[in-house]
Amino acid sequence: MSTISLFDPVLPEGFSYYPEFLSAEDEQRLLEIVQDLDLQPMVFQGYQAKRKTKSFGYDYHFHSRKLEKGLPIPETFNALIDKVSLKLAFDPKLFKEVLVTEYPPGSVINWHRDAPPFGLISGISLLSDCSLRFRPHDKSKQGRKTIINITIQRCSLYILDGISRSDWEHSILPVNKTRYSITLRTLGKF
Repeated sequence: MSTISLFDPVLPEGFSYYPEFLSAEDEQRLLEIVQDLDLQPMVFQGYQAKRKTKSFGYDYHFHSRKLEKGLPIPETFNALIDKVSLKLAFDPKLFKEVLVTEYPPGSVINWHRDAPPFGLISGISLLSDCSLRFRPHDKSKQGRKTIINITIQRCSLYILDGISRSDWEHSILPVNKTRYSITLRTLGKF
């Protein structure tokens, strides 16, 4: 269960947030792992984004709209996968993709829903905070008053499942400092 106060926004159903999910030692170990990876510029529909990524397990190719088997998930991520799986009370083998992303200062993620072949989405934030926004996917329900802003703190875990995954889009405002994220995804219709 997420911990929120009376002053927090009403969160989309299926969204869970766990601040301080990682210890400082956990974060440092993960930073050493991700900073050692050969991250490549993210290219989406011919446009090179400011962020860099590396994917393991399965890759979704936006140009072909196909899911393909990719590089094996390194064992160095097993402790994180186990920790997230324990929190969610399900089998760690259900996570089929690990995506590592580096966000330099000023980088963003525009409005989107994650690729259709993926089910539950979990994200771990490293090194700095970010502002995650939600809005209804249905264009007729969109408007300034329907945007929900949430601060995602470093060392936190967030989950997108159910309605938060299917009926809502999300985006990230420009980051002020370098941020890394590790995204774990299951396969399955959302």
